[in-house]
Amino acid sequence: MPLMETPDNATAPAAGADDPTNPSEPTAPTVIAAQDWATASAEPQYRAAVVDLLGALAYGELAAFERLAEDAKLAPTLADKAALAKMAAAEFHHFEQLNDRLRAIDAEPTEAMEPFAKALDDFHHLTAPSDWLEGLVKAYVGDSIASDFYREVAARLDTDTRALVLAVLDDTGHGNFAVEKVRAAIEAEPRVGGRLALWARRLMGEALSQAQRVVADRDALSTMLVGGVADGFDLAEVGRMFSRITEAHTKRMAALGLAA
Repeated sequence: MPLMETPDNATAPAAGADDPTNPSEPTAPTVIAAQDWATASAEPQYRAAVVDLLGALAYGELAAFERLAEDAKLAPTLADKAALAKMAAAEFHHFEQLNDRLRAIDAEPTEAMEPFAKALDDFHHLTAPSDWLEGLVKAYVGDSIASDFYREVAARLDTDTRALVLAVLDDTGHGNFAVEKVRAAIEAEPRVGGRLALWARRLMGEALSQAQRVVADRDALSTMLVGGVADGFDLAEVGRMFSRITEAHTKRMAALGLAA
């Protein structure tokens, strides 16, 4: 999944639909959330924000596909390799859905993704895992933060866009897979836990740093996140949103057997 901006006074954004640590439901739907795409997109700034959002999601899914395919090379067993390959295929299907939707709303997918490519590529370059376990933690932490964030934003999107966003956030099974493998590794060698906890904290910091750079340059998307286009999404609610996301992250780290 792709990463997004957090305001300077906030904390973090990512997980599957069946993840028990998903943050609680955000506030009541806004006016836009009750409209379909045909109605909501009449507002140019809202349309521009949605194109940005779908572009960021699409590149994130493409990057997730590439990352899982690379991680499969580090898999210690054939069964693990096959499991990651299946997850990678699911991520690519999500990418295709977003690609098709962008074309359907007369947006060029490559152009929509381009503004987000460098930040995501930089993030993955700066956080290249050194081994199998670091790769699992990276996917689990990064994807979960991003998914939590997009679910919060989805509550304020038009009905058609919201349905698509929630569909592509469906869990590919990577979360449960990562928890199982990481906990087993820590049980077998407890000192691994300290190294992976430090790694997870580094991932969080890098993710927020790169994400802030992305949205700072995208006026329509920034406005959607802090108010204006997405009516009712004020700064106070932004703070509450990131509190929910941070709490969910802490619970996920505990599920991994790591300190947040």
